[in-house]
Amino acid sequence: MKKYIALLLVAVSSVVFASTEVPSNLKDSVEAVAPAFHNMPKDNERIGLNYVNQPPMVPHSVRGYQVTKNTNQCLNCHGVENYRVTGAPRISPTHFTDRDGNVSADIAPRRYFCLQCHVPQADVAPIIENEFEPTKSFGGK
Repeated sequence: MKKYIALLLVAVSSVVFASTEVPSNLKDSVEAVAPAFHNMPKDNERIGLNYVNQPPMVPHSVRGYQVTKNTNQCLNCHGVENYRVTGAPRISPTHFTDRDGNVSADIAPRRYFCLQCHVPQADVAPIIENEFEPTKSFGGK
């Protein structure tokens, strides 16, 4: 009997949770919070790091960038073949090392999807308060 009551409670709570709206389209995404990234820092300088080994942040919009298993538009500017022409920072040599420590001429699969670690930033008011303080040697006070 207790098992059936527990299952009933799980089912009811699932329905309540499912009825809560969760943003699932572009108009409710991060890019909607900072409309078209109009107030986003533009390629004028790199954004400072806040902690050791932090992936550099993206100082430009990535709206419409395609990063799939077949295409990575980030490499059009940051790839080894193009960075000198575009003036973009070159992809780090660490991105060519696979999980076993083998170095390859191609980007390692675990480092191919740039936006897993490198995130665009917008100069907007925070949605929630944040008390994070960067490491002193990385721009802290």
